[in-house]
Amino acid sequence: MELFASLTEKIKGKAIKIVFPEGTEPRILGAVARLQADGLVTPIVLGNEAEVTKVAADNNFDLSGVTVIDPATSADFDELVAAFVERRKGKNTEEQARKMLLDPNYFGTMLVYADKADGMVSGAVHPTGDTVRPALQIIKTKPGVSRTSGAFIMSKGDERYLFSDCAININPNAQELAEIAVASAETAELFDIEPRVAMLSFSTKGSAKGDEVAKVQEATKLAQAAAPQYKIDGELQFDASYVPVVANQKAPGSEVAGKATVFVFPELQSGNIGYKIAQRFGGFEAVGPILQGLNKPVSDLSRGANEEDVYKLAIITAAQTLMK
Repeated sequence: MELFASLTEKIKGKAIKIVFPEGTEPRILGAVARLQADGLVTPIVLGNEAEVTKVAADNNFDLSGVTVIDPATSADFDELVAAFVERRKGKNTEEQARKMLLDPNYFGTMLVYADKADGMVSGAVHPTGDTVRPALQIIKTKPGVSRTSGAFIMSKGDERYLFSDCAININPNAQELAEIAVASAETAELFDIEPRVAMLSFSTKGSAKGDEVAKVQEATKLAQAAAPQYKIDGELQFDASYVPVVANQKAPGSEVAGKATVFVFPELQSGNIGYKIAQRFGGFEAVGPILQGLNKPVSDLSRGANEEDVYKLAIITAAQTLMK
């Protein structure tokens, strides 16, 4: 089944609440109107109600039934301020908290933390840091995960893969890379991708030497020990991970080589370049980044995202709420 057809089946009718902090952005409101009309999520839009209503009217978006919350006048503001101060454990005063929660990304993240929303989608007009920082400070990462990471679902026809980390960590160490690998396997399962995880390198099974190779070799061992239920192998060059003939030559007997579905890049530079090459040269649709490793789902849009991207990432975020 096509990716989004299967995801919509999973989430439809579950009234999953997704908060959208960028409530006066037309791309956001267009997606929100569609999500509401299709019955896929229960949207919560942040912003001044008069301004949100005007943008919707100017673009002929029907926001009937959509909840609009202005952080500055919210009945929950004092409650969320108190919860934020408690969560920050002395790092922010009440006065600071009141200023910070006027920021829609902080307010939206607090709605998720306080179970008043199930997930959040932001980033159409904010840089990645403005979305990720509140999530790390408030929602935080799952036990055993030191940092979040960003994965992309790459799909074309019946082909579906996961690329990670292509968005967050510039140069993860071996432990962090192992965590990314395990989180990526878990994400793959959510999207009906059988996880066969390739730890990518410019070397296959010791064909080259160097600190970069050693890091991937160590990360592979750590990931295998941490999650023995998954097929994880490395270090593998991309051709050895993807092409069966090359795999038979370079990594015979591997359960992953030649049939990998999850590709873990050794650092951000190669990951970001790799997914964009697959997208532009290979004709794959790249959906994401999907933030992995958080206790609750927060998704970061590209500022170049269109309405369709917002719509699809909201569906993915809603599906992430179903992960146990």
